[in-house]
This record gives sequence, C-alpha cells and structure tokens, in this order.
Amino acid sequence: MQSDMRELLRIAAPTAAVGAIATLVGGLVAGGKGAIGAAIGCVVVIVFMALGLLALNWVGKTMPHLFQGMGLVVYSAQLVLLLIFILSIRNTSLFDLQVFALSLVAAVVTWITTQAVLHARSRTPYVDPDADTRNRPGGAGGERDE
Repeated sequence: MQSDMRELLRIAAPTAAVGAIATLVGGLVAGGKGAIGAAIGCVVVIVFMALGLLALNWVGKTMPHLFQGMGLVVYSAQLVLLLIFILSIRNTSLFDLQVFALSLVAAVVTWITTQAVLHARSRTPYVDPDADTRNRPGGAGGERDE
C-alpha cells in the first residue's frame, strides 16, 4: 500500500501545482469566484482520479484477472459521477463555472500526462520468473519433468 500512495503522490503533486497556478490565474481573471472555481475543479480531479487509481491498484493486486474489465467499470463510474456532480452545480453562483471547467480540463490533462510519463519510465517486468513453479502440479516444490 505504501508504494501505491507514493505513486499517487507522484501523480497528484504536478496536478496540484497546475491547480495552484489555475487558482492564481482564475483569481486574477475572474476575481474570488474564479479562484474558488479553479480550486474546486482541481480538487474534483484529484479526488476522482485518485480514487480510481487506488481502486485499480487494489483490483490488480487482489484479482488480476478482472483488471481490464474493472478499468472500464472505474472509468465509466468516474464519468457518471462527474456528470452528476456537474449537473448538481450547473446553476451555482458560488464560483465561476467557466474557470471551474478550464481548471478541470487542465488538471485532467496534467494527471493523465503525468501518469503516462511515470508509467513509461517505470521498470515493469514482462516475464514472471515464478510462473513456472506456480503452474506446476504440487506448487513450488517437487522435481521438474524434463
């Protein structure tokens, strides 16, 4: 779980930095409501994407055979929840909705780009050295038939 949180922080940090910049720009362009909208947009992205990433990491470790299907389920659930959230705030006057939307898009692009770059740089083994012993009858022990 510690490596999951480390990965999450490595992705969320650049997204939070973009959110801070968006909050500053939103405040300069649209005042206080713009700053609030930008901050909320960034927080929404970090929460939604972090929960999805943690759910997929958990599924990948506990039920790897369901990983691909679960990825589609998580993605669909995120879209539906985001739609519900946006529909629930569409008439708000608490913050600037245009700044919120632009901040949301900037944060999503940052999250996805950071995640892709970190994945491309990771050293993921493509060969499982223990697969041979797990697939043999009797498990890890016993003699090999050759």
